[in-house]
Amino acid sequence: MNRPDFDAVVIGGGVTGTGVLRDLAMRGVRCLLVEQGDLCHGTSGRFHGLLHSGARYAVRDPVAARECIAENRIVRQIAPDCVEDTGGVFCLLEEDPEEYADRLIEACEDADIEIDEQAPDRAREVDPLLSPRLARALEVPDATINPFELAMANVRSAENCGARLRRRTRVVGVVVERGRVAGVEVEGPEGRERIGTRAIVNAAGPWAGVVAGLAGADVAMSPGWGVMVVMNERLSRRVVNRCRMPGDGDIVVPVGTVSIAGTTSHVLPDPEHYEIRRAEVLAVMRASAELIPTLAEARPLRVYAGARPLYDPGHDASRSRGMTRGHTLLDHAGEGVEGMVSIVGGKLTTYRLMAEETADAVCRRLGVRTPCATAAEPLPPPRAARRWQLGERLTLNEERGAGADSDLVCECELITRGEVGRFLSERRDNGLEDGLRGLRLGMGPCQAAFCAPRAAGLLAAEDPDTPALAQLADFLEERFRGARPVLWEDQARQMHLNEIVYREVFSLDRAPGV
Repeated sequence: MNRPDFDAVVIGGGVTGTGVLRDLAMRGVRCLLVEQGDLCHGTSGRFHGLLHSGARYAVRDPVAARECIAENRIVRQIAPDCVEDTGGVFCLLEEDPEEYADRLIEACEDADIEIDEQAPDRAREVDPLLSPRLARALEVPDATINPFELAMANVRSAENCGARLRRRTRVVGVVVERGRVAGVEVEGPEGRERIGTRAIVNAAGPWAGVVAGLAGADVAMSPGWGVMVVMNERLSRRVVNRCRMPGDGDIVVPVGTVSIAGTTSHVLPDPEHYEIRRAEVLAVMRASAELIPTLAEARPLRVYAGARPLYDPGHDASRSRGMTRGHTLLDHAGEGVEGMVSIVGGKLTTYRLMAEETADAVCRRLGVRTPCATAAEPLPPPRAARRWQLGERLTLNEERGAGADSDLVCECELITRGEVGRFLSERRDNGLEDGLRGLRLGMGPCQAAFCAPRAAGLLAAEDPDTPALAQLADFLEERFRGARPVLWEDQARQMHLNEIVYREVFSLDRAPGV
């Protein structure tokens, strides 16, 4: 019998998929990850950036809460460069039912989640913009995390062990022979091909049902869409949560130089499309402004929506708030597809645990007895120095001194020419969209008005065969798509300036190949 190309193929390049790839590779499994877009193309790149303490789930989903706090501690140890230890605070306002705060304290203590009550005046000393109606404040070990850097660190670790990555490659078929997985059919930049494998891991998040269907298996997904609003400034030091049962607009997360207000919850069947309505954006802003009143006057930069990969076939899918945030591992051998498993549900915070359980199942099938080591083995550090605050970035740039590499490509995020060049050369297929996730290119107040053409020029210089103008047009279209629902006042003026720059100065809409 011919040896297959790989022992296992992982489908889905989110944080869970890259975690599975790393776990399998560290156990000596020959494995490949296939991702239809860029890493974190789906849910991992479209959430609010929170590394959960578990407190949000402690009252209604204690199992998920215990998993979150345990994995929160592990992720801080193995991926310190991806985590900003912001802390979190649950805010009970004067009009909120006070008994929920007492229930939250008891539930957190039961789940081994550190929780400390802080006097409202002291809470406002730490976060001066909190509501004057603050009645009680409960501190918890929330943090924020960079999902793209986390995914890349998992991939680098896996590649060091011999694993492979194929981005922008879509799985279009699953080959099953005599009831057993034999391979996958993929389409990518190199055309269509068959890749032989002994095992398949379906880690496709909201697309898990689609992928399972390629093999004739059934995974009942109920993608829970949520809208998040990116504000133009960092409005708090800590993650700010509303101290009540989870609802719309009850969290504000400080991420890098901005704040992310969210979120809503709607179950829709299509993981590809969700229309963001202005009324929904305004509702999130109004609710979030109850926690931080100045948010109502802050400038929204853009909005985005992410689909939670919820799995609960017996649930009434009209709402997603009540669905568990725990995860489920499905073995499709009983459906006539031996060698294929699907990992669904869960949270980014628990990605490593989900990967461990999935890799355990695959290794049992392959006869591999090497135990999991991902909880103890640190991830490789990022290529660039960890920098969360603009002040830190400015200091580092000044320490590097003058020179072409120190020229700023992005003034908003203080990204230098040297950083862009190093990022583009790290992988030959890196492009402008990768730079957005990996460097925050174009994510600042001007929304790519001035940095994008500079980065496109560097991209063309790095590889003259790259369609840099077409990538620039696609990059700007994505920026505009996110800004369209918040085109009022200053943001409308900003986007009009962007249009003048690209349409009237650069004539980008009339450029060849665009």
